[in-house]
Amino acid sequence: MKVFSKIVDLQNALFDERKAGRSVGLVPTMGALHEGHASLVRRSVAENAVTVVSVFVNPTQFNDKNDLKNYPRNLDADCELLEACGANYVLAPSVEEMYPTPDRRQFEYPPVSTVMEGAHRPGHFNGVCQVVSRLFYIVRPDRAYFGEKDWQQIAVVKAMVRHLQLPVQIVECPIVREADGLAKSSRNTLLAPDERAIAPTIYKALKESVEYAKSHTLKETHDKVVADINAVKGLDVEYFSIVDGNTLQDIDSWQDSDYVVGCITVYCGKTPIRLIDHIKYCF
Repeated sequence: MKVFSKIVDLQNALFDERKAGRSVGLVPTMGALHEGHASLVRRSVAENAVTVVSVFVNPTQFNDKNDLKNYPRNLDADCELLEACGANYVLAPSVEEMYPTPDRRQFEYPPVSTVMEGAHRPGHFNGVCQVVSRLFYIVRPDRAYFGEKDWQQIAVVKAMVRHLQLPVQIVECPIVREADGLAKSSRNTLLAPDERAIAPTIYKALKESVEYAKSHTLKETHDKVVADINAVKGLDVEYFSIVDGNTLQDIDSWQDSDYVVGCITVYCGKTPIRLIDHIKYCF
């Protein structure tokens, strides 16, 4: 496995790979890698001749400077995991390498980019599109792999790919969870032990709501999830939206959509750490 800090060096290596007719998979990450990321890399390795992983904490998608400052970073550990998973190339550029000049491009894809995370984190998805589009131009992958934990992000990236007419297939990969149900996330490492102990309440409430929903209204289900999580000291629901899975728009009843998804963001602990998750409702 080769690690590059310079974009041109990676591009030179990929030129030879493409010349030999090899397919290229890309796994964009912000580092602090865990088993969720590893599952994406292994999927790419299985489906492509060459797998590229980017490790870059992208400043343009953070609207909270403290969140950017505190985001966990450990490139050496990340590279150990990636090599074990069979990745071929790692791109770990500096901010100056990725953004030699400020990126002034604006990306807006309503309605999917303006609700939920888009409403609560102004500029977040614009920054995501800036960095992901740059990575797509740099790597020119045949396939790019994203985890379903960042479920809304996938919808936004797909909209961007359609808009820019990029020849890349977006591959969605299932959430990987801890044994107690907590969705694996780089931010989990920031949780203190007592905070980590209560964090699984989020998925527990979501999972229980699937059965509850079969005999209760959408509003009753929504309110129960929020109440159950907020009842635990140290947890505070920022939003819980039950939406149409295609448009990401709120619905009023279970009959309004045949693809219903509940999306939640919860603050955990004193700092606090922002955790996201979602659940699909099937009737």
